[in-house]
Amino acid sequence: MDSTVISLRERTRTDTRQAKPSWLKVRFPAGERYHHVKALLREHALHTVCEEARCPNIGECFNSGTATFMILGDICTRACGFCAVTSGRPANGLDWLEPYRLARAARTLGLDYVVITSVNRDDQPDGGAAVFAACIRTIRRENPRCRVEVLIPDFMGDRAALQIVVRAQPFVLNHNVETVPRLYRRARPKARYQRSIELLRWAKEMDPSLLTKSGMMVGLGETREEVFQVMADLRGAGVDLVTIGQYLRPSEKHLPVERYYEPSEFEPFVEKGRELGFLHVEAGPLVRSSYHAHRQAGLESAVGGGS
Repeated sequence: MDSTVISLRERTRTDTRQAKPSWLKVRFPAGERYHHVKALLREHALHTVCEEARCPNIGECFNSGTATFMILGDICTRACGFCAVTSGRPANGLDWLEPYRLARAARTLGLDYVVITSVNRDDQPDGGAAVFAACIRTIRRENPRCRVEVLIPDFMGDRAALQIVVRAQPFVLNHNVETVPRLYRRARPKARYQRSIELLRWAKEMDPSLLTKSGMMVGLGETREEVFQVMADLRGAGVDLVTIGQYLRPSEKHLPVERYYEPSEFEPFVEKGRELGFLHVEAGPLVRSSYHAHRQAGLESAVGGGS
C-alpha cells in the first residue's frame, strides 16, 4: 500500500477531533446576493446540491449568482457513505413543473451557464431521464444563449434512459465515478465502477461532439496510482474533462477522512491529465464537480488546475 495512505482504523479514531487544514477553511456564507439567491430558490421551490451536499464553495458561488440545481426532489434512493443528501424512498412521483420553475429562476438570475444534477431516482423506470431532458429543452427555449451542463446518475446502466438525455443536447454531460474501484463497496455500495465507465463511453458514442466529464474525491484511502488508473480509464472512455477534489466528511455518520491532501499534491493529477490528453483537469482541495464549471467547459485545448 502507498506509504502516504493513513490506516482507516487510525483515522476513524481521530477524524472527528482533528481540525481541518488551513487551506480547507472558508468564510461563513453571507452577503446580499447570497441571501437573494437563497430566497429565489425558495420562491421557485427549487433545490441545490450546494445546500443539500453542504458544499464549501456555496458562499462564493451564490454571491457570484450561480448555483447547481438539484432536480427530482431531495430524497435519494441510494445511501452512499460520503454523501450528505438525505436518503430513503421518495414519497412523491416526478414533478413535471420543475423544468419550468428552474428555467424561470435561471432567467431571473441572468445565467449564461446552468448546471443541473439530481438525486438518484431508482424508483422511476427511466431514473428521471425525461425530466433532465425537459429541463435542458425548457432552459434553452427560455434563454437560447444559455448553456446547460448536466450531472447525471448512472440510470442503473439503462442505455435508453441515457439516450433520452443525450438527445436533448446538453452542452456538457457529466457523470462522477467518485472514487477508485477498490473503495466502491464501502463508498458506493449500490453503484458499479464499470457501469459508470460504460455510461460515459456510451454517451460519447451516441454523440461524439458532446463534451463529457467526470469527477472524483481523494482522501478516502486511495493511492495516487489508483487515481492515475481511474483517469486513464476515463480517458479511454472518451471523457474530456475531469475534476478532482478533497473529500470532506459531512458528519460522524459518514465515512471518515483517511487523510487531507496538501494543495501541492493535486499538481501530479493535473500533469497526468495533460499526459493523458484531457481537455481540462480541475484539481485542488476545494474543487467540486460543478466548481467553475463554465470556465472548465470554455477551455478547448489547455489543461489547467486550481481550487
